[in-house]
Amino acid sequence: MKKFNFVVWSNPQPGTEEEYNAWYTNQHLADVLKVPGFVAAQRFKLAQAESALPGRYLAIYEMETDDPEAALAELFRRSGTAEMPLNAALDMNTISTALFAAITDKVAGGATTDLVSTKTSR
Repeated sequence: MKKFNFVVWSNPQPGTEEEYNAWYTNQHLADVLKVPGFVAAQRFKLAQAESALPGRYLAIYEMETDDPEAALAELFRRSGTAEMPLNAALDMNTISTALFAAITDKVAGGATTDLVSTKTSR
């Protein structure tokens, strides 16, 4: 299976941060992980005062699938249904997403790796 990371930047509606975080952490992550191909999830809050990123909150979903487009299509199909209810605290106008394909295995601190140099001939 190929490995991917699906990243989602988002924000709460003004004045709903507590509700947004409770829903996202306690319900939404689990709902997404029920979608075939999604295997892990973690949330982050921006730690810098100012940033040009599209949202203050980031969710990273690890995916293992040979067909990431099908997994994303199923995710989007479920979004906003009884299978994956959305919460009014989520600011739908600020959501940004991106899919990244892994090009290396994970490297842990203290691990040694063999670096391979590749040359492109013209």
